[in-house]
Amino acid sequence: MTGLKPAEAALAAGWWFGTGHFAVGFYWIAHAFLVQPEIYGWMIPFALLGLAGGLALFPMIAVWASWQLGHGRIARAFLLASFWAIAEFARGHVLTGFPWNLLGHVWAIDPAPMQLASVIGVYGLSAVTALFATLPALWIAGRTGKVLAVCGVLIAAGLWGGGAWHLAGLPAADVTLADAPADAPILQIVQPNIPQSEKWEKSLQDQHFRKLLSMSRRPADLPVGRKRIVIWPETAATFFVETDPGRRAMMADILGPGDILITGAPRTFPRDSDEFQVWNSVQVINDQGRIVATFDKFHLVPFGEYVPFRAILPFPKLTAGRTDFSSGHGAATLHVKNIPSFSPLICYEIIFPGAVTDDNDRPSWLLNVTNDGWFGHSAGPYQHLAAARYRAVEEGVPLVRAAYTGVSAVFDSYGRKQAILPLTKQGILITPLLDGKNHTTVYYLWRDIPFYGIVLLVFVLVLGYQRFRKSLGTEK
Repeated sequence: MTGLKPAEAALAAGWWFGTGHFAVGFYWIAHAFLVQPEIYGWMIPFALLGLAGGLALFPMIAVWASWQLGHGRIARAFLLASFWAIAEFARGHVLTGFPWNLLGHVWAIDPAPMQLASVIGVYGLSAVTALFATLPALWIAGRTGKVLAVCGVLIAAGLWGGGAWHLAGLPAADVTLADAPADAPILQIVQPNIPQSEKWEKSLQDQHFRKLLSMSRRPADLPVGRKRIVIWPETAATFFVETDPGRRAMMADILGPGDILITGAPRTFPRDSDEFQVWNSVQVINDQGRIVATFDKFHLVPFGEYVPFRAILPFPKLTAGRTDFSSGHGAATLHVKNIPSFSPLICYEIIFPGAVTDDNDRPSWLLNVTNDGWFGHSAGPYQHLAAARYRAVEEGVPLVRAAYTGVSAVFDSYGRKQAILPLTKQGILITPLLDGKNHTTVYYLWRDIPFYGIVLLVFVLVLGYQRFRKSLGTEK
């Protein structure tokens, strides 16, 4: 950039690129402010550009660091890839963390290239992807640069080929009820597709509840004697389930013997103190109308579920009610009679690598209930789905996803699609819950240690390369 010193130009280039990158990638957050535009519409440019500009600090530092420490095109290309991955890791952990639209997510278009995440996690896959993105630019850097450029292109072939070979010997993912083991529970995932602007309307509450009940009744063609797991999305129950025995009884009426209903719901009871509190929860109801398990969301959405620094920020949160949600105690495994144990995750809790299970009590499957209705028919729900899918690959267990307006889906323990409901469509998914292909992954055992190893290896190679060039007197 004209008039700037090289280091200043690197900072500016990184920040401006990052701001554009995140503004385009996160345009869909504007939809959330348009659910009640008369209250929140004015905040759109401040929220979108503020978020993009703040997150742009991470790539800014990555670009600056690679410029400062690297000498020559080749060294800087490798360092940029490494620092970009480090910046994504930092973005996923600093403050409350926001690991959305990571570079590694680009491979979610197909399960084959995703398989490396079972070893190095999605942050490690981001590092590999960054090399794939930067090395072809070295074509102009002499003979060595051309070789590295070709190697960069071959990364994609290696990811796809290796992943396809890994998956080739496995049974198909899309197993029908007829082919499933007789003791496999049947999932009945309900996607009501009620617009967010109508969801909390008091005059429509009974209508919405009756719709959920109607969609949850046992289909006539289901095999006799098979237990069902009926799943409603995040806050599908727009009332306090504990204090409404009448509605609980109605929920139990649509269940057969041994069936259970899992729903997202607000919770206020029992209270931990005399101060009024509310949690965003998952509650499990049996065929007798009793709540047999509860999980409280622990990773809350800033400004959506609570207002950070509320004492100095006079903004209301976007969700219904004036009270901030309270936080739960962390990832947990729920054990419910007659079904495999599972780890419930609400909304964007599913996007955090390595933080979706209790490692002392490994679940048989992951459940993600969410309400992406806030984001309309945009890229947001698809980006959410892509991130969620990686948790199945990393953890080696199936992922079941119930979304209020879509996309609801079931992925096996390799991230392969078993069943799916499109965005903004009303419907139910009926498919068996299969945990027979569960496996222990390297990522589950080692978490992000392989990622640290990749980054360290790049630094060692770059420093060694630079020392070698310096010794020859050819370093620029």
